[in-house]
Amino acid sequence: MTQDADVVTIADRVFESIQTAIVKGDIAPGSKISEPELARTYGISRGPLREAIRRLEGRKLLVRIPHVGARVVSLSAQELIEIYHVRESLEGLACRQAANNMTQQDIDGLQALLTQHERQIEEEEGKAYYQKEGDLDFHYRIIQGSKNATLIQILGGELYHLVRMYRYQFSASGNRPQRAFSEHQQIINAISDRDGELAELLMRRHIAASRNHLEQRLAREQALAPQNRIA
Repeated sequence: MTQDADVVTIADRVFESIQTAIVKGDIAPGSKISEPELARTYGISRGPLREAIRRLEGRKLLVRIPHVGARVVSLSAQELIEIYHVRESLEGLACRQAANNMTQQDIDGLQALLTQHERQIEEEEGKAYYQKEGDLDFHYRIIQGSKNATLIQILGGELYHLVRMYRYQFSASGNRPQRAFSEHQQIINAISDRDGELAELLMRRHIAASRNHLEQRLAREQALAPQNRIA
């Protein structure tokens, strides 16, 4: 019983470490996953590592290719842009409903979270805006605050982990982190005022700005290496 619990604990730790490395781009999109190398890196046996890999596959952060093995997911430019269009519509709706359905305690918690994020951005000297998953993620909190089970299922499932991965990697440049933080604050203000129409508009603009930033970066990368996929 104790031994099994220890294995689960190790698998959890390694799962979180590898997931963070994937989200931050330390393990790049398209990279082949080497079990022996990861086992050496984390100093663990293959059992807990395989459990962690299985869970990462479940979140669609890893894909298993026949005769090749597991690789980090890599979306095409078109697939990524399509996801951002879906986000713009659905997260805008979630934000409108959050303005109507979040409690004052929910809103206070969201503001406290943004205050934590401000400190993190300052520590990164404005170069990155890394959000941990779940309740430590601004967008996740708003999706949950919509109280709409269908939106939560669509935006909080597999799509969420892909979005989080690319959202971080493509925002860590220029002045986008500071701008994103400012846009988040405006969204909270609209939610606090219970102005659903404005909250939706601001969220849609926020995601559209991220998409435009992404498209500009993709265009630069394509000009340098037209045949490359997103890296």
